[in-house]
This record gives sequence, structure tokens and C-alpha cells, in this order.
Amino acid sequence: MASWVGKKYKLEKSDNFDNYMKALGVGMVLRTIGNKASATVDLVKDDDGSYTLTTSSTFKTTVIKFKPGEVFDEETIDGRKVESVCTFENENKLVHEQKGEKPTTIIREFKDDEMVATLTIGDVTCVRTYKAA
Repeated sequence: MASWVGKKYKLEKSDNFDNYMKALGVGMVLRTIGNKASATVDLVKDDDGSYTLTTSSTFKTTVIKFKPGEVFDEETIDGRKVESVCTFENENKLVHEQKGEKPTTIIREFKDDEMVATLTIGDVTCVRTYKAA
């Protein structure tokens, strides 16, 4: 069984997030809010074979529903409109590619006690560590 089943992950640590948001073009006010926001992530497999990824924070909640390998339209938490595709490299490693003016990749690696998200835009990388709640 996948490590993420039945779990929520709460943000514990974030490295280089401000520089990541700067590279995306996020303004100072939203960066300040983003840096202070506490977030939780949960991933659920739906009955129809699709997945729902919910990211909730004190700032905003985003929900994406996807089928692995299928392109979908997404509005990111900072308001960018992108075409995205999510694929599983294995049952606990989700690769999320966002294509648009500023392409980004988010790799989420789920473990029993934590989830590590590696966010990349160009040559800027941010690592956010979440603990299983």
C-alpha cells in the first residue's frame, strides 16, 4: 500500500521558498503571506481512478483532480494559469509538471512519516518537508 493512503502531511520546514516565489514573479505581499502560511497536503485516490490533491493553508486552499499522464488546466495558488500533468514514478513519488510562461516541476515523495516536496523553476530549487499528521 502507498505510504500516503489515509494521511495528511503538515508543513514543518521550508528551504529557499522565498527565492522560488521570486523566480515565479510573486510580489512581496504574497511572498510574505506564503512564507508565513502553514500548509497541509493530502492525496486521495478516487473511485473513478483519478486522484485529488488538496493543499490547504491559512492563506488559501487549492484542489486539483487528475488522472496520471493526462494533461489538465490548473490555476496555481499564485494565480498563474498553466497546463499540468501528474505522473507517478512509483506509488510514493508524484511528479507534477506545470507548463506555462514559467514552467515548474514539483516532485512529491511520500513516506510513512513525511512528505518531501522539491519545487523547481529554472535553476532555483526549493525543498519543503511535511510531517505526517
